[in-house]
Amino acid sequence: MPTSRRKKSEVKAPVRKKKRSKSKPTIANSPLVEARNSPIHGKGVYAILPIKKGARIIEYLGERISHAEADSRYEHKADDDGHTFLFIASNRTVIDAGVDGNDARFINHHCDPNCETVIENSRVFIDATRNIKPGEELGYDYQLTWESTDEPAELALYACRCGAKKCRGTMLDREPLDKKKTKKAAKKRKR
Repeated sequence: MPTSRRKKSEVKAPVRKKKRSKSKPTIANSPLVEARNSPIHGKGVYAILPIKKGARIIEYLGERISHAEADSRYEHKADDDGHTFLFIASNRTVIDAGVDGNDARFINHHCDPNCETVIENSRVFIDATRNIKPGEELGYDYQLTWESTDEPAELALYACRCGAKKCRGTMLDREPLDKKKTKKAAKKRKR
């Protein structure tokens, strides 16, 4: 991921990357889900039909832009505005679902997720990780990246309201990005 002035924690991070040789058709609107108000945050996405574990539910759509464009587009956005719909699809492409996005942008973070994001050929899909009943809100772990040097007040803006029994209290990844990089470098030195 290129260095960015945009707060890295504003970008939804992928859970799983997978490359397939053939492109799947766009799943712009899914007959399985609908967006409506959520007690977690703003709008949410809810199953309207049973969804089986492993099902591909919807594609995360929006304008495909460069990292530099995403940085310039959102550098003046207020820190307390929690409605940035950016998703890194590759080291060259960011999807801005705030422009031409679909209902996938309303899937909320959840500490006990029933979905995951899958990146295939710089496209982002939402897949079910377990069976989902009609009326159940969809959620995946955003794993928002952050640095140990980030201001505590800024990090507090990413508090989680998912209500899971084992909620970790934040949409942020469990470990700061700078510490992950340090661990990765130490592993390389040991080899």
